[in-house]
Order: sequence, then structure tokens, then C-alpha cells
Amino acid sequence: MTDKLNELTAAGVAVWLDDLSRVRLSSGGLDQLRREKHVAGVTTNPTIFAKALSDADEYNWQLRDLATRGVDVEEAVRMLTTYDVRWACDVMRPSYDGSDGIDGRVSIEVDPRSAHDADKTVAEAKALWWLVDRPNLYIKIPATEEGLSAITDTLAEGISVNVTLIFGLDRYSAVMEAFLAGLEQAKANGHDLSKIGSVASFFVSRVDSEVDKRLEKVGSDQAKALKGKAAVANAQLAYERYTEVFSSDRWKALAAAGAHPQRPLWASTSTKNPDYRDVIYVEELIAAGTVNTMPESVIHAYADHGETRGDTVTGSYDAARKVFADLESVGVDMADVIATLEREGVEKFEASWQELLDGVRKSLEAAAKGKGAPNKAAKGNAKAAEQAGGA
Repeated sequence: MTDKLNELTAAGVAVWLDDLSRVRLSSGGLDQLRREKHVAGVTTNPTIFAKALSDADEYNWQLRDLATRGVDVEEAVRMLTTYDVRWACDVMRPSYDGSDGIDGRVSIEVDPRSAHDADKTVAEAKALWWLVDRPNLYIKIPATEEGLSAITDTLAEGISVNVTLIFGLDRYSAVMEAFLAGLEQAKANGHDLSKIGSVASFFVSRVDSEVDKRLEKVGSDQAKALKGKAAVANAQLAYERYTEVFSSDRWKALAAAGAHPQRPLWASTSTKNPDYRDVIYVEELIAAGTVNTMPESVIHAYADHGETRGDTVTGSYDAARKVFADLESVGVDMADVIATLEREGVEKFEASWQELLDGVRKSLEAAAKGKGAPNKAAKGNAKAAEQAGGA
């Protein structure tokens, strides 16, 4: 049988898993995906952790110890999540070593409640970097306006960064600017640029979900004909900007000092609309030097029936711009779409984080009373985590 995921990897797309749990780690499931499905990295988010900690049996011993120590709930969450991420970093270390530090990365996100506080974001990024203490870690920082300076300052400390919740082209350009500035400062600070990694997580399917809803409201045949086109066009134009920035003289100077480019990472790639092909956000976004982080269901779907047709991004830019023009002509305000998605993205992760805190608090209380941790560390489910589309 044809190894479709190997074909995708050979086309320049790194396959990453958008999920993590202690069950997956203890069962050897993550290592199996690394060895058999070409999975070369892992992304997490607050929703994924909320779901993972609902499998409380795997966490009981640690919850009991944390309760005995009398730690507060926020420290407990940090200890639980960094334990899993450290373990995952060790599992993925062969991919890291085998790719000269490019892949084999595992991401952990700063507290999303700090998304609009740059100083707190940087402080937390440094704390997570110390806690996990693995070279193949990525610290996830949301691409809010306030997050841009935090991205620069964190990279300047020599800390690798996964910039998350990018929806629009202008914000993506600002993220790349923050990356370049961060590496320039890191170089001035004496850090080895070859050890610093970064990806820019550009969200995909959520764009179609929001735009399609607006197109349905418009209701015309012209509007309905545009459904399912905005997300791919948006990502394709993002890749155009990527190629421009990473062919500039400014970048070449950093590359000469050992820096690796900040790869575009396609996030939220599970198909939300059942009318669309389940691997559309993989097949239509194949380009060299990219990452596609997928729920396990999408990885298996691509392994079964995905089609690698070569580069499906380069050369599509004019068609993508026409999609944007057509959307504007039927009354879809893409600037408002992007602003809505960013606001909702931060709000959703804040809600998941609060759910995680509440669940762990209840588990700590139960453990302190000698009842063991109930299997209710969070109420999320696998579908919720997949719908969140982490990166």
C-alpha cells in the first residue's frame, strides 16, 4: 500500500499531532504515531488538557501528592501539564535529533488569561521553559496585539515559540516581524540562533465556519457558491507573505548566523462542515517548509485516502485574491471576520482554562479528603478538543 503520510512528508509538510494525554503517553500511543505515521511534533491547548485530565485515573497519584503538599490549583495545573509535556518531549526526541532540531517539538501554552498582558506572558513563558527543561519545547503565545512584543521578548531570551491564534494576513505579517526582531535581539544577547525554533500557527477551518455562516445569511446564489473557499485562500495568501519575508536580505543575514525560518503551521485542520472532504485542509495546503497539525482522526483519514498532488499553494495566489474580492462583493467583511475569530479564540481558550482549573480544584479537594481524585477533572470530551483545533 502507498504510504500517504510519507508522501505528504516528502512534499515538505511536517505532520504533527494536535492532541496529548497521559493515557496516550503511558500506552505508547504517541511513540507509535511517531514511528508508524510520521508524526514529527505535538501541539496542545487548554481544551486538550481539560479533556486529558478528565481521564483522572491516570493522574490520581500525582493529584494525591499535590493535595498532600497543599499546593494551590494553579500550581497543580502547571505540575500536571508540564509533566505530560516533558514526557512527550522525551518521546519526540528522536525526531528532534534526526531533523537537526527542526521537528520533534512539543508545545505548551501560556495561561490564555494573560493574552493581553505582555509582561506576564513573557514571565510565564520563562517559567514554563524552566519547568519543562527540554530543548525541543515550544512555548505557545497568542498572536494578540499585546502578544507581539511578548513574542519578540521571549525569543530574545533564547526560548523557542509557537505563535498561536493567527487568523488574518496583517497580523501574520506582524508576527513574522516580531520573530525577526526577536532573533536579532537573541543574537545580540549571545544566544545560538540554531537552537531557537518557531512556528506561526495560522488557523484554517474556523475561517470557513465564520465566513460560511455569513454567506448563508446573505443567501444569494453568488454568496453560497463561495462557501468553503475562504479558509484555504486565506492560508494560501499567508504562505505568499511567508515566502516574501523569508527571501529578504534581513532574513538572509539571520540565516547566515544559523537561524531557522519560522515555519507556517496550519492549525484547526479538522473539517467542521460534514459536506466538505475530511482532509481538505491538508490536501489544499501542501507546500514546502510547512507544518500541518491534525487530530488523530485526520491523520488516519489522510493515511487512508489523502491525495498528495504536489504543491497546492504556490501559484494559487491570484485565485485566492479573487476569492477575497468575491467575498467583499457579496458583503462579507473579512476584517470583521478576523477580529471576531481572534476575540472568540482567546475567549474559548480562557473558558477551557477555567474549566481545567475548576476540575483540578475539585480533584484536589477530593484527594485531600482521602477519597481519591474523582474522574471529573474536566468535563470536556474528545469532540470538543478536536473542534478547538489547537496548535
